[in-house]
Amino acid sequence: MDHADVLILGGGLVGSALAVALDRHGLSAIVVDPADPAVTLSAGFDGRASAVASASHKMLDAIGVGAALAGKGCAICQIRVSDGLAPGKLDFIPAPDDAALGTMYENRLIRRALYDAAMAAEQVDVRMQTRATTVERSERGVRALLTSGDTVTADLLVAAEGRQSPTREAAGINVARWQYDHEAIIGAFHHERSHQDVAYEIFYPDGPFALLPLPDDETGHRCAIVWTVGKDQRAGMLKLSDRAFLAEAEKRMGGFLGRLYEVSPRTSYPLGFHHAARVTDTRLALVGDAAHGIHPIAGQGVNLGYRDVAALVEVLVEGRRLGLHAGDAQLLARYQNWRSLDTFMVAAATDTLTRLFGIPGKTASAVRRFGISLVDRLPPLKDRFMAEARGESGNLPRLLMGVPV
Repeated sequence: MDHADVLILGGGLVGSALAVALDRHGLSAIVVDPADPAVTLSAGFDGRASAVASASHKMLDAIGVGAALAGKGCAICQIRVSDGLAPGKLDFIPAPDDAALGTMYENRLIRRALYDAAMAAEQVDVRMQTRATTVERSERGVRALLTSGDTVTADLLVAAEGRQSPTREAAGINVARWQYDHEAIIGAFHHERSHQDVAYEIFYPDGPFALLPLPDDETGHRCAIVWTVGKDQRAGMLKLSDRAFLAEAEKRMGGFLGRLYEVSPRTSYPLGFHHAARVTDTRLALVGDAAHGIHPIAGQGVNLGYRDVAALVEVLVEGRRLGLHAGDAQLLARYQNWRSLDTFMVAAATDTLTRLFGIPGKTASAVRRFGISLVDRLPPLKDRFMAEARGESGNLPRLLMGVPV
């Protein structure tokens, strides 16, 4: 395929979902990604996992990817929030007839399901281990020269390249950004007692300590961990032996999951905030981390990207029915208006939570515990928070309701 409706730079969790969703609605896509599938789809678990909100999962089901993930994730049936190990907690528990708040999956499983779906899609041309060396955008369309020597054209260019998106930078789109003085240590471990499908968010002054339920395996019960530490602690944490790391984790948890054992490889990444001033330009749309990056405190990173995908697909499909090509300025203006407020509100709320729970001292902790206990006794407010966790708030695109456009 030398021409497509959409040229997608980046075939990760968001870019590949966009390609599959477009194919399901009769639009074609070329996906260009420098990664080697032999590495990104390898069998070993590296500790990276994502909480897919229930609305996002409805989209994956609607585009035919959910079936490939069936039985491979762990439902999040409850979220428990606490300020350290002090008394007082906030439990988010859906009503018996409501869906789970989300599902935890190892990233490689989502990536595999999306990759297989994209490779099988008739109107998706996946070009891995390939980059775009030059990209030209004009009122007439998009043209890109690839490292393979091929030239491809499209009506619309979508940047799904991640936080350091070169396409966003080349377009001159301003980005508000700052770094937190923290890094996230990610991994997974086994534990003696069942997590009972509960996700735990334990807040400490140096950052949240999150335990996210994974499916049991042949060795026992498992949780993924996102442990926020000060930048000056990162190197020491990664150098700890597995035994010492698990001992430190047990201290943070107060031992409520019993003995910890068999930790996965650990990695870290710096925590920061960025938000693009706009998510469109001439024949260009930004999705996922190319458009916004937030603290993992609320587990909404990939879900914001899936909201971008659902909105963009709806805009393009409805535009096609009106006879408009994918890069039409009217359609991009609609996408800009739809996504700008939602992403800003989620990003601002996440940043506020991060700063609020990071204030040290007994007085601040007492105020937080009072607030947690208060929210725990206000069902309407709890329902609002649970709707946010499910990704079901705001002006939802049809795909997030599980309905094709």
